[in-house]
Amino acid sequence: MWLRNFFAFSEVDRVGHLRRDAAWLGERIVHPTSRFVPVWRDRNLFHAGAEPPRAALLPAHEVPRDAGETILLGSDDAGAYFAIDLSAYDDPMAVLGRPDDLEFADLRGIGPQLDRGHASLLAFARGMVWWHSRHLFCGVCGSPTVSADAGHVRRCTNADCGISHFPRTDPAVIMLVTDGDRALLGRQAAWPQGQHSTLAGFVEPGESLEDAVAREVREETGVVVGEVKYHSSQPWPFPCSVMLGFTATAKTTEIIVDKTELDDARWFERDYILNHSDDAEFRLPRPISIARRLIEDWLGRS
Repeated sequence: MWLRNFFAFSEVDRVGHLRRDAAWLGERIVHPTSRFVPVWRDRNLFHAGAEPPRAALLPAHEVPRDAGETILLGSDDAGAYFAIDLSAYDDPMAVLGRPDDLEFADLRGIGPQLDRGHASLLAFARGMVWWHSRHLFCGVCGSPTVSADAGHVRRCTNADCGISHFPRTDPAVIMLVTDGDRALLGRQAAWPQGQHSTLAGFVEPGESLEDAVAREVREETGVVVGEVKYHSSQPWPFPCSVMLGFTATAKTTEIIVDKTELDDARWFERDYILNHSDDAEFRLPRPISIARRLIEDWLGRS
């Protein structure tokens, strides 16, 4: 069975055909089976101290209707799911009235331990809330925008403009470049000590994904690649990307690091990675990332 990447496991139907159904939405938003996914300043809500960690999906009666921007995430056999943005409050727990058993935390640190369906739902909520927070005004005329279509559109309030703005996802390529039994990995100075990862970068206008792979590798390391193959993708709402994973075969091996992009880049032998435990000298990227998946698949231990 094909193994999907983290944050790509949601079985929730996004019910796009119901986003304009005011009667259905009005019923679902107060229905006892509906669940709310609170987001506060880019953090998701969890049950405090739970082992393993559990996402906090709150029933409708525990969330004040006017607490914040509400966005339909979808529906399944259990009910409907809505994201709600509590970022306007310095003390969101006071709004929820449950300060002792819940806590907001960064999804990236907790994700690997969560139910994968819930992790995907929380990532979706986080990404949508972030998009709304960055599109309060029209990018064409500067007028205020309002939420529409259950939170999946923002419309300009200027009658002479009236343009609709849709959630944005930026495509980024991420690639494992190999030369036989060696893999090309780089690191940024801001990363944890010793952490190395695959190369990555955003796709530019008018550029194919394969060309983006070749350009980014050459710009960052000076390495020229030949064959490029698609591997898999991963939604990465931190804040608004989709990571498009590839493998690529090196045609040249000399490394010339672009210091504006990377602190370092090196070839690593397969046996070295297989036999090395994470430490200050070398550590792999976080387990939830597609970068880790690309490396693990190449090592043959996924």
